[in-house]
Amino acid sequence: MCIGFALYAVLTGDQLDQQYRARALSIAQAVAGLPEVQQALLHNDISRDSAIQTLVASLRHATDARFIVVINPAGVRLTHPLPELIGQHVSEPVIAMDGRSHTGLDPGVLGPSANGKAPVFAPNGAVIGEVSAGIQETQVSGAFWGELPVMALYTVVALGFGAIVALLLARQLKRTTFGLELHEIARLLQEREAMLHGVREGVITFDLNGNVTLINDEARRLTDMRADAVGKPLDELLPEGRLRDVLSGRTDAVDQADQTDQLVLTGEHRLVVSRMAVSLAGRPVGAVVTFRDRTEVDQLMRELTSTRGLTDALRAQQHEFANRMHTVAGLLELGRSDEAVAFLTEASGAVDGFAESVGARIANPVVAALIVAKSTVAAERAVTLLLTEDSRLTDRPPDVQAVVTILGNLLDNAIEAAGYGPAPAHVTVRLRQAGDELTIRVSDTGPGIPPGASATIFRAGFSTKPHVSGFARGIGLALVHQVTTRLGGRITVTDGPGPVFTVVLPMMSTAVLT
Repeated sequence: MCIGFALYAVLTGDQLDQQYRARALSIAQAVAGLPEVQQALLHNDISRDSAIQTLVASLRHATDARFIVVINPAGVRLTHPLPELIGQHVSEPVIAMDGRSHTGLDPGVLGPSANGKAPVFAPNGAVIGEVSAGIQETQVSGAFWGELPVMALYTVVALGFGAIVALLLARQLKRTTFGLELHEIARLLQEREAMLHGVREGVITFDLNGNVTLINDEARRLTDMRADAVGKPLDELLPEGRLRDVLSGRTDAVDQADQTDQLVLTGEHRLVVSRMAVSLAGRPVGAVVTFRDRTEVDQLMRELTSTRGLTDALRAQQHEFANRMHTVAGLLELGRSDEAVAFLTEASGAVDGFAESVGARIANPVVAALIVAKSTVAAERAVTLLLTEDSRLTDRPPDVQAVVTILGNLLDNAIEAAGYGPAPAHVTVRLRQAGDELTIRVSDTGPGIPPGASATIFRAGFSTKPHVSGFARGIGLALVHQVTTRLGGRITVTDGPGPVFTVVLPMMSTAVLT
């Protein structure tokens, strides 16, 4: 405001100078047009008591001019406020002899003044003299200082209004920033950036329109979003699927009951996603989504569960083997060696019978070993694993790793589900390689799939089995569906008790499970 006041004062002073110079020029031009002035110049009347002196003196008083001087072409004054200067030469050239008017600041003998000079023309148009009129600078200064109080008042009012607005704005900013200073806000921003990009959890925030407002490095890695994701909607950043539905909150009624810790299976990761709505002062402002990568943990949990199952099976076989050895020892002590040999032969044949049956139908050793191992796990859980008579598989299925993944997960689910069903519990496996397709069919005697759930059973996180603390449910079938789709196959399931899962894989597939 001080700078503005100073600039305004300078501009006002210049404007007043121009106005008073224009006023002085108007007086000079009016006097130069008087016939009396023209006649005085033509007759060169330079007496102190001439009629022109009296006329000009009256005009000077009427116009409040400091001086009005009539000058002939030789530079001699015909009129002047000081009578002793009449008939004297002026110190400066008679510039109006060029026929044009001039303005400026004249130091003069009466003090500085705003000056205007006009030429005097004879009837024939010739320049015959000059009229110089001046308004004393003190009048200009007085007008200027008379304007300053008004300008100062406007400046003080504007400054006071600005100060009040600044104070109100500062209070509002303080409330908005919770009383933090600028350096504190900058430090918080640095700490936030360091924390968000340093944690091992992914974080994404959204506004009310569903546009990404923040994403850290871990979230970008887990979701494969591009670097310019901020400010864009999810529909442009992620393909259609469960991950996009969970992030945007567009989930069905099953998920609406719990928007936290939802399992999402992507191409390389098993993610636990939590989406929380954010409100400020009771108004929704967006949402925050966090990710936790459970890939390694779930793999370790499943391996641990499998290892425990095998350990339990081996422990049961150890007890069974000990019982058989005790029986053989008793027969030998009784001297019945023939019965002991027959007992061992029968027991060995019972154990080797299933493995030989599997090996005769399944030529691939990896798949055959998987079925035999799962039969041992099933037997420990009082479930019988059966391989159909028409099962056939060559030693080179389309993708061994894919077959092991699909068959292993289907058998794990079927054996566990059969344990919840009526006795006797059994699981039936059919592997049929014919033509250009490999068919894997697994059925069990468990309670089955609820009616209408076949459309969601292959989604990550969906499970009909009881929840086990520390163990993520709903991964196996989602992984089966993902691998089958990647290989270009198809999968179906029947509703109700005794479900039948059927997977058909193309024989010419060259996909590799990663």
